[in-house]
Amino acid sequence: MIHRYRGVVHFALLIFCAITLLTGCRKTSPEEKETPARKYSIYAMMKNGKEYILQADSLASGEINPERAGARVVPAPLYYDLIVRDGRYYSVDRRTGSFVRYKVANGEFVRDTAIALKGISSLENYNWLTRDSLMIMGYDDKARAVGYAKIRVSDLTVSQGTMPIPAPFGGYNWLSIGFSQFLDNKLYIGYCYHTYALNNYTTGDTIYTAVLEYPQLKTLKILKDTRSVYPGGVNTRQSHSFVTENGDFYFIACPGIASGNYPEKPTGIFRIRHSKEEIDSDYFFNISASPIQNHGYGFWYVGNGKAIVRTERKGLYTGMKDHYKVPHFDFYLLDLEKQTTSRLPLPLDKGTVRQCVLVEDGIAHITVSSGNEGCYVWQFNPATGSLKKGLKLSDDTEYILRLERLNE
Repeated sequence: MIHRYRGVVHFALLIFCAITLLTGCRKTSPEEKETPARKYSIYAMMKNGKEYILQADSLASGEINPERAGARVVPAPLYYDLIVRDGRYYSVDRRTGSFVRYKVANGEFVRDTAIALKGISSLENYNWLTRDSLMIMGYDDKARAVGYAKIRVSDLTVSQGTMPIPAPFGGYNWLSIGFSQFLDNKLYIGYCYHTYALNNYTTGDTIYTAVLEYPQLKTLKILKDTRSVYPGGVNTRQSHSFVTENGDFYFIACPGIASGNYPEKPTGIFRIRHSKEEIDSDYFFNISASPIQNHGYGFWYVGNGKAIVRTERKGLYTGMKDHYKVPHFDFYLLDLEKQTTSRLPLPLDKGTVRQCVLVEDGIAHITVSSGNEGCYVWQFNPATGSLKKGLKLSDDTEYILRLERLNE
């Protein structure tokens, strides 16, 4: 049975269950033939609880059965902390403190190779520095510091260090990294502090953003804002921020019970103007005060000043004990400049955190795990408003947990 996770690692109250990452897959032997990568990767959970990674070349139509077409993930789950690139899959193994590369070979999801990490047992944010170079970061409780690792994924060589993010202070005993973004040769790190106890936590009332000189990682300034809390979220799980065509950076703050757990604060969208190095004090898109009237989490850019946000609907769930399994999520199209909202006429979705929107060639592919109405990849054209069903996953599918391109 999937259950709620209130871990002290991220404080993102997750959709399904406490994470035990994939470490038991066997090594790939030299005679194994690797499966050629296709265009898209889909991670699905079936009604029997089994999980599969499958690959497809089209999302526009057809039907696919994950059990028949996919590679089973054993042991599971791996759907939170997964990075997909160039036909490969990567994650941090929390139990061993190692960075692991996976692949699909001979119809199985297999562990390819791994490298040890120091001080990074949790993965909160990542950025690709080059095609072959990945930067990951997360809070290290033992060192009371934000650690990072730069990894060359072709041969898994690594260099590590810490970032000058102030440690928890006063009554706070944890820190969450909510976004990391390179802008104008600077690295912006959004974070917040928590006070946690067994099975519960609270988030401080301030969003912090450190502006770091890069690559020196020297602090230039620290920005503060109290209009909402918990900036962004773990970006392996879903998108919470983006940069628009004109270089403006937007991020969502998530104080709802499934993330910041400070529901008195509104879900809000913030902006940092191109080359300004300040959070725009004149801009705050208050989602909770808009016609949405609820908290939201995932946030995806679809182009031309428009974005999609995934929001709770109050009254359809009773608390975190059924938050992941009850269809109650809506998708809204936002006009970021006009601060207007328009609900997409999709079935109610379920699953607290999902990598469920992929934008490509002007089309937003939106996965919906609706319960009674099935699991589909919907095709939404924000320019025309056209919305139609695309690829269907077989009726024994419970959740579409992840959708992403295999090759960026």
